[in-house]
Amino acid sequence: MKNSIFTFLFVICSLLFGICHAQWQPDVRLTNDPAESGTSGNNAWCIASSGSIAHAVWFDLRVGNYEIYYKRSTDGGVSWGTDTRLTNNSAVSGYPSVAVSGSVVHVVLHDNRDGNYEIYYKRSTDAGLTWGTDTRLTNNSAGSLRPSVSLSGQVVHVVWRDNRDGNEEIYYKRSTDGGVSWEMDTRLTNNSAVSGNPSVSVSGQIVNVLWHDLRDGNYEIYYKRSTDGGVSWGTDTRLTNNSAASYDPTSSISGQVVHLVWSDLRDGNPEVYYKRSTDGGSNWSADIRLTNNTAPSWYPSISVDGSFVHIVWYDERDGNAEMYYKRSTDVGVTWGADTRLTNNSAGSYDPSISVSGQVVHIVWKDNRDGNEEIYYKRDPTGNPIGIININTEIPNQFSLSQNYPNPFNPMTVISFQLAVNSFASLKVYDLLGREVATLVNEELKPGTYEVDWSADKFASGVYYYKLTAGDYTETKKMVLIK
Repeated sequence: MKNSIFTFLFVICSLLFGICHAQWQPDVRLTNDPAESGTSGNNAWCIASSGSIAHAVWFDLRVGNYEIYYKRSTDGGVSWGTDTRLTNNSAVSGYPSVAVSGSVVHVVLHDNRDGNYEIYYKRSTDAGLTWGTDTRLTNNSAGSLRPSVSLSGQVVHVVWRDNRDGNEEIYYKRSTDGGVSWEMDTRLTNNSAVSGNPSVSVSGQIVNVLWHDLRDGNYEIYYKRSTDGGVSWGTDTRLTNNSAASYDPTSSISGQVVHLVWSDLRDGNPEVYYKRSTDGGSNWSADIRLTNNTAPSWYPSISVDGSFVHIVWYDERDGNAEMYYKRSTDVGVTWGADTRLTNNSAGSYDPSISVSGQVVHIVWKDNRDGNEEIYYKRDPTGNPIGIININTEIPNQFSLSQNYPNPFNPMTVISFQLAVNSFASLKVYDLLGREVATLVNEELKPGTYEVDWSADKFASGVYYYKLTAGDYTETKKMVLIK
């Protein structure tokens, strides 16, 4: 009898565990106008998140020419504010990419207001409430297109494709003061063939740039890195080698583990492939095929948080383009099944993905309304690396423990105890007192909890974490060393 009851409870718990990690909520329409609204494809991210604030960007034709628009949610994607127009000129502004660190939001885009496409930048220092002026990052008579942006603390890294040399090459630029000033352009590739659609990801001093390249007679994925924050660069590394096209790479990094996804034609139709490096880009695993069907799988976007790797792409296996999702819970070693996220008779295209805390955020463009609109979807428990209840025994008092390890790089664990039911808030602040991350912001039962924090996008230094639960408040110091 006891065994039967145990088996029954185990099955129920297993089912509930599966449900709580598959809580994809309904699609949310973010735009509503009769003109086209579009996302940027996979080399750039059109959504970024920090704590409970999610930031979405896109290009929009509602005023008669393409302009960049922005929208934010301050409650983890539950509700969204109004549209904010970020550019205002009579030329085309397109392909935005967004990154966020604490309350500072960075957006790059390409714009032909100068008679040819140039890379522009703008930022908000108050989590998207207000925005600074446009900053022109490039200045040449040829086209500069398709930028990608990534951050490490105050250092902002931007890559793009550029025609100034007579063919498409990859260029790089950085700001070391959070976007206030910018250094000179750095040419990263130098060959007579096309190098296009670069993606950049950063962890501490490691800067990873990936792109597709035609130097071998067909498109292959190439990689280049800097180990000193973008000051100097290593040689080009060819990551794929087959007679078909490998293109549109994008990457995400956590600590020393670099994760790469791309579309590949080696199987006769486009499929999504993955590979990783566990030593910051020095060595790479074999290619892993993530999709397997007779229809095209296009434009994967990737976001990583510790051991959890999240991928979204659009797939035509259902007769029209739909959003699909897949994740790994063991740093890319094994992968779960494909999850279909959309279901309508029109096309869903060009997704972007971001993770903050336990929430997985996705935006894409969708034709279900007769014209392309921006849609959003979230899984509030899809990234369970966040808070874990490790002991339900009721403690005698509230407490906040010292994080471990400390110093750390880039992962650390913070534990705390709640003596009664409480709305708990656990936030991280930098040395100037600015909030940089919200780790917990919810009602919790009595017990002992652990929270993982990945600081791979933050600079070395002293940080403070503060627990507030009812009348209890405590703050402790931790040190990030990279």
